[in-house]
Amino acid sequence: MRKLIGTIIFLAATADAQQLTVIKAGTLIDGTSSQPRRNQTIVIRGNRIESVGGEAPAGARVIDLSNMTVLPGLIDTHTHIFLQGEDPAEGGYDVQLLKYPLAYRAARAAVSARRALEQGFTTIRDVETEGAGYGDVGIKQAINEGRIPGPRMFVVTRAISTTGGYNLEGYAPEIEVPKGVQIIDGPVEARKAAREQLDHGADWIKVYMTHRSWVDKQGNLFSQPTLTLEEIRAISDEAHAWRKKVACHAYGGEGLHRALDGGCDSIEHGLDLDDAAIAQMVRQGTWLVPTLSVYYDHNSPPDTPAGQRDRKRVAVHGPSFQKAMKAGVKIAFGTDAGGFSWDDPMAQEFARMVEFGMTPMDTIRSATSRAAEMLGMSGELGVIAPGAYADIVAVSSDPLRDVNALKDVRFVMKDGAVFK
Repeated sequence: MRKLIGTIIFLAATADAQQLTVIKAGTLIDGTSSQPRRNQTIVIRGNRIESVGGEAPAGARVIDLSNMTVLPGLIDTHTHIFLQGEDPAEGGYDVQLLKYPLAYRAARAAVSARRALEQGFTTIRDVETEGAGYGDVGIKQAINEGRIPGPRMFVVTRAISTTGGYNLEGYAPEIEVPKGVQIIDGPVEARKAAREQLDHGADWIKVYMTHRSWVDKQGNLFSQPTLTLEEIRAISDEAHAWRKKVACHAYGGEGLHRALDGGCDSIEHGLDLDDAAIAQMVRQGTWLVPTLSVYYDHNSPPDTPAGQRDRKRVAVHGPSFQKAMKAGVKIAFGTDAGGFSWDDPMAQEFARMVEFGMTPMDTIRSATSRAAEMLGMSGELGVIAPGAYADIVAVSSDPLRDVNALKDVRFVMKDGAVFK
């Protein structure tokens, strides 16, 4: 097993730029077309796709997937490799920051990255390290150098919130506890934090625009706003000056509207989008990454305030997603993996999206070409087309009939090298 893993890593790092590989695809979903194509030949030179649909060149290595459905490598735009879906009975979120050494957390994160690739997710946007500093930059570097297997990574490093706006919390006030994000107060600190994170390797900046939420006396989901408009504008201004983008965790209410007014490029979760917010997202081209499935995991007992909050989150989230979809909001696939166990299938999100009215083909596009568009990688990731990176996966049954087929990816190629 050790020799096999070493061989996989070596091949991923040293693929011959001139090597010709041919994949025979029985059914091809290319990431952009509205209909699949049958019996296609994909020619790969090195780590790029050279042609689709032509003749197989002589002397090429042939991979026969003629009995399978072939797709672009999947993209998950909302993951947390430094989280493991922590069981509350085992210490939950807090135990990681209070008891687990960073080296231990990094080792677990490396396993999570490999798990993503095993499931066919050849690219992820990992949206903060939850108190593990710039550990995602190190994991990304190790993957890029071929030292460990894993997907392409877009990283946000530490994330940003305000005093009173993130865990850990609830400890005696005289005890100083670590926080899962970088805490700022005021636009000067906000801009400085963005500069620090960008300087240390952030591909995106992640901001928490809402934090605690509860059910108010009128039965509505209320979400505590965090950053002021001036603070988020300072962060967005700085990130955009670096030609980077800003992802904003926002459930609804004032925090959501500040996020949109402040220049956020993507709204993460968006549990309770009102009509004005949806109209503004369409107008501004703001992306929604809904992460539906995670809110069905680890819910509190229904007769408690936390349980009432959890049930309300689920109750408003689906209709909010439906309104955004019908209005034409741009939607990218994201799971919040790490918020649930990495042993669970990331592809469970596809079925939730279908449950709330998205077609199977559109869910696939949300995890391929549309996710690539949000990441600024159109034409290079999320498509099977000439010039794109050779990130290719295959499943044994038809995901357009049942998207749960994507829970069982049988073949994974990343960057022209076969991983699985």
